[in-house]
Amino acid sequence: MQQPNVKTLAEAKKLISEQNLSHAKVAVTDIDGILRGKYISKEKLTDAMENGFGFCDVILGWDCNDQLYNNSGHTGWHTGFPDALVKPIPQTCRSILWENGTLFFLAEFIGAAQTICPRNILKKVISKAKSMGCFALAAAEYEFFLFDETPETVREKKFHNLTPYTPGNFGYSVIRNTVNSDFHNDLLEMSENMGFPIEGYHTETGPGVIEAALKVDEILAAADKAVLFKTFTKVLAQKNNLMATFMAKWSMDHPGQSGHIHISLTDSKGESMFHDSQKQNGISDTMRWFIGGQQRLLPDFMALVAPTINSYTRLVPGLWAPTNNSWGIDNRTCSLRVISGSPSSQRVEYRLGSADSNPYLSMAAALASGLWGIENNVEPGPPLHGNSYQNETNGLEDLPQTLQDSVTTLKKSSPARFYLGSDFVDHYSATREWEIAEYRRQVTDWQLNRYFEII
Repeated sequence: MQQPNVKTLAEAKKLISEQNLSHAKVAVTDIDGILRGKYISKEKLTDAMENGFGFCDVILGWDCNDQLYNNSGHTGWHTGFPDALVKPIPQTCRSILWENGTLFFLAEFIGAAQTICPRNILKKVISKAKSMGCFALAAAEYEFFLFDETPETVREKKFHNLTPYTPGNFGYSVIRNTVNSDFHNDLLEMSENMGFPIEGYHTETGPGVIEAALKVDEILAAADKAVLFKTFTKVLAQKNNLMATFMAKWSMDHPGQSGHIHISLTDSKGESMFHDSQKQNGISDTMRWFIGGQQRLLPDFMALVAPTINSYTRLVPGLWAPTNNSWGIDNRTCSLRVISGSPSSQRVEYRLGSADSNPYLSMAAALASGLWGIENNVEPGPPLHGNSYQNETNGLEDLPQTLQDSVTTLKKSSPARFYLGSDFVDHYSATREWEIAEYRRQVTDWQLNRYFEII
């Protein structure tokens, strides 16, 4: 199925009017990056493209389990959960393959709610970049596990003793991706057809784990594509009686799941601002300062890229996830992996992010911290050579080890408040503190196994 190529409001309206179907689908992300949407009539959609439509602001006032935050000033029982305005974005138009071509649009909050809307937070940082003459390109890279399970069976098993899609450690396996080629090719085709194409795709080390690298695009479009990829990968899996998870770590027996971000800057003419052939490793002054800002502010923005309690089980030494604010040239043990090469390939891989992060917010964090470095001519420390987990003598700073530590750091961060806005920092911090409080209310299997008899 050929996807619509919509660039303007007029083109979107024309396409909607020509559609044989009576309804389209519109969705907006909540704070956790989960797409929340509904079907709306063609007539309502046409009007909403210009004027917006009412969507209950609970979308920004509840957690991933639909439980209401009780600590946010923006929305709650005290406000009565009114409608907030949401506007569908014409350029995000897709056709849903399994719904006879039903049109699908991403949307964003406008009006009062836009100060805490994740997509608008990224747009705010992009606007700052443009005022500096910088235009960001980005691409997301995700790891996810597949299981031979359904939403019903995982609950029957209470999420224990799940059956992986494939057994054993088969990283980069031609055997696994050939035997199971039907599903893999369906996913590749879906991603291509729905406008979030994959550049590289392979099995990773672990039972049923896959890594997919999306193609580079302008950073806002890249974030849109990342949101769609995560959502529709889950959809395709469930339509095949499988389940995909983007948890940062589903089992302590296996490596965690990353959500790396590749990012670079160009000028208004599309020329690389990161590449300078006269400099060592081709790293321009702008790129060096960008790295410096990212390195310095990794702790400040960590709550955005490691947003759940579970995120921090991934960030342990020796399991392919960073634990300090290191950077290096093509060094996968570092938080920031600098990839040097041609002007078009010169970039930074921001490796701190977990697969469970909201793409809009993780990309906002990666970009904002780099811009801060450029604005302040921040020099990075020396690049790290070798194993960052064993390097204790070069002044590296350990990263926050819990969500609470990350939230505390975020709340105190002047750069975060400058680039993201205090409204957002306060609301987002409240949502993470809610997550922490919910966790503290639980009696876990570990606690029962450890304390039930012996204490």
